[in-house]
Amino acid sequence: HRPTRKREKVFGRFKSHRQAPRFLTAHDPIKLIFRPRRYRLTAKSYRHARADAFSLWADYAADMAA
Repeated sequence: HRPTRKREKVFGRFKSHRQAPRFLTAHDPIKLIFRPRRYRLTAKSYRHARADAFSLWADYAADMAA
């Protein structure tokens, strides 16, 4: 129930209701990379997960730019 309510709240921020699903479809998988479940990780594991996420994103961005 709660994730659905969060999505509905985000939908309200868009001017076009057609734009919202396209953005959210792309945003959800990316969000999972950059926002690991912090409460399950130690500080060291969290830092490692963040470093991995940013290196993955840098590789992806470089591929898209090339």
